[in-house]
Parts: sequence; structure tokens; C-alpha cells
Amino acid sequence: MRHAVLLLTIWLLAAAAPVNTPAPGPLRIIGGEASGGCIAGAERLPPGGTGFQTIHLGYSSFWGAPQTIERVKLLGVQAHAAGLADFYVEDISHPRGGPMAGGHASHQLGLDVDVGLDPRPKPALTPAERETVEVTSVVAANRRGIDPARWNPAVAALIKLAAGLPDVDRLLVNPAIKRQLCQEVTGDRGWLRWVRPWYGHAAHMHISFKCPAGQTDCIPMPPPPPGDGCDATLQWWFDQLDHPSKPTGPVTPPKPRVLPAACAAILNPGG
Repeated sequence: MRHAVLLLTIWLLAAAAPVNTPAPGPLRIIGGEASGGCIAGAERLPPGGTGFQTIHLGYSSFWGAPQTIERVKLLGVQAHAAGLADFYVEDISHPRGGPMAGGHASHQLGLDVDVGLDPRPKPALTPAERETVEVTSVVAANRRGIDPARWNPAVAALIKLAAGLPDVDRLLVNPAIKRQLCQEVTGDRGWLRWVRPWYGHAAHMHISFKCPAGQTDCIPMPPPPPGDGCDATLQWWFDQLDHPSKPTGPVTPPKPRVLPAACAAILNPGG
């Protein structure tokens, strides 16, 4: 019991006051999506580069595994070469991973990145503008389809480029975005398997990368089901808008996550 309380305290401290420098040494990723975790050897995404700009530097964090950082840069280069507008990047992970503010259950391992979907041209932002810019939703207010005033082929093109990045595990988008892709994508549809519906994600896509090779303490997620995901499982998300699933038993609050014990030295090096 005492050990569990200690680990829960570590979890709370990490969420409230993350260390603002990366843990030194080689890359080490500990934990998984279900357990949460941490990272040593993280690198920081620069504030901007070819095809991208970071935003909300006051409360977002842009540290990740070196492979994650390189793939965000690669996506920017590919998007720019395709004639797409710059995209905005928000959260990746804290310098040492661990829980993030704002309800993020993921973004703890340096393997997740939020990329805005607004297809409009964007000027170079000043530091002040980076803090106040809003990422615009491309989903209609009723959540049943896309907003035709915001959606254009550039959105689908950016998502397809992201799905083709090396070692992508999955992309999370709003169910309405997934349905729009299912309706309009022709020819090669294999990449749609990696695009999965999830609540929220109306203004950005959440890109998750696989555990890098050699990271034996990194717990991989199960692969997405076979197929393009444009079947009855997609309709379920829209059914919930009118007829939410009812609990089958007493509702109990979720238990706090207990981070892997090996994260204690990384998240609280002076503790």
C-alpha cells in the first residue's frame, strides 16, 4: 500500500510540475498508452520549420523521441512540397514525458503529436500570436458531418501524408472526419486503416507512432483492425449522439493511473 501511495504521489507531482529539461542519456521510453509512462533522451521540436509552426508555447510542450521530432519535420517538408499550407503543431510531450494537463491520457511517451487540420494559408506568427491563435474545427456543429466551409481536399491530403509516415501506429480524428474520408477517398484506400475515429479531434489529428526499435520498456498498442474502418463500427459513433450507451452496472470513477516505478528517477530526479 505504501508503495502504491508513493507512486501515486509521483504521478501527481509530475502532472503539477514537470521537469523542464530532458533526462540525459540515450533514448529510453518506459510504459504505454494504458499505463502512462515517461521518456529519457527526448529532443525538442523547434518553434517552426518547413511546413509547420508550433502554437500555444505557454502551455503546450514539444518534446519527443528523436524519431517523432524527425517525422514531424518530414511531414512539414512533404506538406510544403505538395503545396499545402503550413500546419500548426500543439502538444507532443513534456521533456521527460509523464502526465500532461488538459486531460491528455496519452502524450506521455514522446510518441504522440497533435497536428492542426485547418487548410487555410497561414502567415508567420509572432510570439504573441502563437499564444492566442485558435485551431479551427473542420466538423459541423451537429457533429454528424464536416463543415463544407472549412473542408477541402487539402485536409484529406494532409491526413494521407501523415498516415504514410514511417512507423505510424494510428491517427485519431473526429468520427465525422473519418466518415468524410470513407466517402470521398478513391483508389488506394489502404491508408484509411490507420485513421481511427475518436471523440473530439475536430480541429486536429492525433498522430501516434510505434515504439522505436530496441525500446523494450515501451509497451506497444494492439494494431488497428484489418480493413479501412468504413464499416458498421464507424456508424456506432454517430448512434451515440442520439442514443448514448447506458451503463450496465454501477458507475465507479476510474482509478488513478500508477506510472511504472522506473519513471520515478526520470520524472523526479531529485526526489
